Amino acid sequence: MRQKRNHIPRTILMAVLLMATVQLSAQTVVLQAPKPAGNPNFGDQPNENQWTQICAGNAGFNQYFATIDWAGNPNSDNEWILELSDSSGSFSNPVELGRESSNTTVKNPGFEFQLPTTARGSGYKMRVRSTSPATTGPETTAYSMYYLGYTSNLHMSPNGDGTTPGTVESCGGTQITLTVDNIPASELNTYQYSWYRSGTKLAETGPSITTDGAGEYFVFLDYGACTGSANTESNHIILNSGISTGIAITAPAATSLCAGDTVAPLEATVQNASYTYTWYRNGTEVQAAQTGGFTYSIDTNDPAFIGDYTVEVKGAGICTETSAPVTITNAGAFTVTRNNNANLVVLPSQSQTLSVTTDANAPTYEWFRNNTPIPSSNNATLTVTQAGTYHVAVTQTGGTCSSTTINSEKTVVVAPTSFKTEINYATSYEACSSTSIALTADKIYAVLGDGSEVDVTADVASSFTYQWQKDGVDVTGETSQSISLTDSDHNGSYHVNTEQGGMTTVSNTLPVQLASNQSVSITASSTVYCSSSDVITITTDADLTDKTFDWERDGTVVNSTDTSLSITEPGTYRLVIKNGTCNQVSNELSITPLDPDLITLDVDGDVIFPEGSSKTVNASGGTAYRWLDANNVEISSSSSATFTTEGDYLLIANIDNCEVSKPITVSYLDLFNIPNVITPNGDGANDQWVIPNSYSNKSDVNVIIYNAKGVEVLNATNYQNNWPESSVSFAKQNMVFYYVIKNASETLKQGTITVIR
Repeated sequence: MRQKRNHIPRTILMAVLLMATVQLSAQTVVLQAPKPAGNPNFGDQPNENQWTQICAGNAGFNQYFATIDWAGNPNSDNEWILELSDSSGSFSNPVELGRESSNTTVKNPGFEFQLPTTARGSGYKMRVRSTSPATTGPETTAYSMYYLGYTSNLHMSPNGDGTTPGTVESCGGTQITLTVDNIPASELNTYQYSWYRSGTKLAETGPSITTDGAGEYFVFLDYGACTGSANTESNHIILNSGISTGIAITAPAATSLCAGDTVAPLEATVQNASYTYTWYRNGTEVQAAQTGGFTYSIDTNDPAFIGDYTVEVKGAGICTETSAPVTITNAGAFTVTRNNNANLVVLPSQSQTLSVTTDANAPTYEWFRNNTPIPSSNNATLTVTQAGTYHVAVTQTGGTCSSTTINSEKTVVVAPTSFKTEINYATSYEACSSTSIALTADKIYAVLGDGSEVDVTADVASSFTYQWQKDGVDVTGETSQSISLTDSDHNGSYHVNTEQGGMTTVSNTLPVQLASNQSVSITASSTVYCSSSDVITITTDADLTDKTFDWERDGTVVNSTDTSLSITEPGTYRLVIKNGTCNQVSNELSITPLDPDLITLDVDGDVIFPEGSSKTVNASGGTAYRWLDANNVEISSSSSATFTTEGDYLLIANIDNCEVSKPITVSYLDLFNIPNVITPNGDGANDQWVIPNSYSNKSDVNVIIYNAKGVEVLNATNYQNNWPESSVSFAKQNMVFYYVIKNASETLKQGTITVIR
């Protein structure tokens, strides 16, 4: 008897789960398996329209949700992780689908995730684990999950050759391979395929199938339960099977024939009145498909009778096959070669000679003008004075095949009313990039009375006279068919004038704009602008004679006439030389205003040293230096000077042609101690706190004074020995202050100052 199965309602199960959490520690959580959830972006709640399978990727859609129920007390740093198994349900190498830190989000709306693009199978499972505390929940049941990576119709072809034959034949049990050919090779073997023959599913699941079974074949991608969401059914190919007839052409009695010979027809070895035969010569049909047409008669009077002959046979129950070729040759074949050009010009009172050569046995000749025989023309050459179309018929009178006649190629002789000349670039050319170019009279046409034109370049080019012109002016010495230009000075518009037999022509015009193969450099008498009275001269190494050019400052033209430029204001300067539409641009020079701070000394403030010793001071930033004492006597002309006596000195430094003056005060080192008592009563004695010059007037020394309450009353660098100033009042007769003297790295001195009024 079948036992009754007890179902525990979900609400009771949750109540039991919640009751169990009372006994859970703060580091324990209990997880249930994740559940499919509705998509909130479609207005669904988690328990509405839950997915039962995933068919992702169609039209780009790939957004799904899953929720979990959990109990316990996760730590504040906990994260919930949704994981996916492989297609067999194994979590040996799980894939992370989603990660959440919110304890409520995992319940509603749940984890949002995308299906991996490699997912294809019906055995996928999910689970959730927490990170703090580390807990792994139970697995779900298996789901069909497919990412539809390819949703277009497949295309298959024999051996993957990309053709769409409709019908193929398996002849005599020959195996045929059908292959999907429109999925990228890197992805081809990542899919599972369903092959069908005449509506019956086959066992093959790969991208190819090899078979000799007759029927109608097609294939589509097997996406399992999601197959209907993709439209991948391929084209259909009908495979017919048949028996090979071994069709061939019976060997003829002779394959080397003479023109005009009467020969037996070619015959197929398979002769059946119900079969259809088609005959070909060199792959071109010469006898259309005929039922029972298993013979073909060769017309040796047709000069094109030579070639490879084949026959194709079709019929019920047999394979469509083509025979091996039978080659028919002309036993009396010989060659006739025209020696003159195809188009010739004949001018009044002039003539042209036509000629041929041949390897015919005992040849005879007959020339024709406009297909009319020319009397007494039995010669390999012919002199003509009339326009017309000429050819010669060469007849072989000896050897195996006598009386064989071959016509030469035709020669068109014209009597022009004028000529037309076309010029072209003879070498690769790109305007303002190429540094050289050749032009040539590329085509010469004879213009006939009816206005038609015939290309006669090969016949007359060498006999024409030429004169090249640039911008309408003759180029001296350029009287050949071509002209070579190698310098940007040659830029301009070119054409050529020609003459032949009193007929003159003017060709078309071509522009030439070559880039210069020489650089343009500019230099300045100085790159530092001293003052408004200063004048700096910029010069160039380029010859600007007869050139069009612009001097530019900051991209604006300032001068277009002077070969050198005198400037009276700073900026960025350059020279632009114009060669037609191509410009030569020089280097740029930046002229900057004088900055006296460019001259620096390696001492800060006054130069101080003990009396009886010396101090060397170094200057930098200049191009020349002069050190002067108070009497304007130069004591050094280098970048450094050594002082042995105190006094006032002057450094005059040059930056190019600019001068910068820096006064220097040299003092002996004060040897007195820092005073701790001052009497600011206005009598001119000890009114201010004067400290040694090793600490005063120094930008890198900081002097700080505090009152008895610790309030800062002075904080200064470059202390000028001026505290307290006359405006400072003191509340008491006697007051004590505290001082600190320090630099950036250490405290140099500290102590007290007593102020007595």
